[in-house]
Amino acid sequence: MRGDRARGVHAWDRSILLWDVYFAVAWLATQTMLLGAEHPVWSVRAVAAGLLVPLVPWYAVVGRRLLGEDPPDEHRSRYYLAGALALFLPSAVLAGETRILAFALIPQCFMTLRMRDALIAVTVTNVVPVAGWALLWRPGGEDLLVNTLSALVTLVFSAVVGGWIIRIIEQSLERAELIAELDASRHEISRLSAAHGALAERERLAREIHDTLAQGFTSLLMLVQAVDAEFDTDPGQARRHLALMDETARRNLAEARALVAGGAPADLAGASLPDALDRLAARHEATLEVTGPVRVLPAGVEVVALRACQEALTNSRKHAGSSTRVEVRLDYADGTLTVSVRDDGRGFDPAAVSRGYGLAGLRARAAEVGGTASVRSAPGDGTTVTVRLPVPAAVAAAVRSPTP
Repeated sequence: MRGDRARGVHAWDRSILLWDVYFAVAWLATQTMLLGAEHPVWSVRAVAAGLLVPLVPWYAVVGRRLLGEDPPDEHRSRYYLAGALALFLPSAVLAGETRILAFALIPQCFMTLRMRDALIAVTVTNVVPVAGWALLWRPGGEDLLVNTLSALVTLVFSAVVGGWIIRIIEQSLERAELIAELDASRHEISRLSAAHGALAERERLAREIHDTLAQGFTSLLMLVQAVDAEFDTDPGQARRHLALMDETARRNLAEARALVAGGAPADLAGASLPDALDRLAARHEATLEVTGPVRVLPAGVEVVALRACQEALTNSRKHAGSSTRVEVRLDYADGTLTVSVRDDGRGFDPAAVSRGYGLAGLRARAAEVGGTASVRSAPGDGTTVTVRLPVPAAVAAAVRSPTP
């Protein structure tokens, strides 16, 4: 927050006290040299010194406020400098020592006016005192030459340094604008990042609900239909399906709690991936085959493997046909984990239903951990869903016997 306040302060605001000191020193030096000079006569020098006295409150009340503005108001700047020159020029015409104060007024011209107006004001500040002094006092040729050359050198020096000052001010304003744009861009990026994060979280929750709760409810509906058909003809089978309904409802409740808590899926809680897939396959009346050395894998990989298997088994139950044989295969290789679900059902054309069966979500979930998901199917030739997930080489091996 301190940095934000500092960026909002103009450079002149931070150094205005230095300009106050500089103006005071120049004014006191001018008065000292003016009152201590031998020429012109004392009365003329006193008038010249008196003309400079109102310049102090004029600067304090009007000038220093303009120097602190960003940018200074042009109309008030012209008004201020016109008043300052009206007090300075008569005094500078009366006594040459007064011209020292020009070194305090010239920077103010460049700080408050545009380049063209500033050069006009600086030219008047340097030329008018010498011209008026020459016309009033008729000095000798040598004094006139010295004062004229001094005025010209001061004018050129003022133009060069003044141009540099204006360029610095312009660059300062440009930097301030760039910083403001950068801050605005940073806030916009932060807003977009938050919106993207919220969208990604909604998509994640949608996939989780689809892969858990929605599939569980689909199973319940199918079991309800089976019980309704078996209630009168096969009470024993109906009771077995009622028990399965109870188990499915409890599992759905556990998945809902895990989803709210952000924990691992209920099937993986306290169990290995092969054990979880074995229970899942049993519920869907499928067989499971595990190959390769079973080992503990990162949680993200195991969750994707479990969800992919759930999606594939649910699709098989809904679309492959009631007499379909389903096989689940889990293969642990050195650098990959492969889950495949194959059925010998009626199949389908993947190109015609690329957005159905939750396949888009399955591919997106696999891609989150750097894996791939593919579907091979044809009408009348069954369906095979294969998900390949990369496994980090440094995963610690905890070899267990494959689940039968």
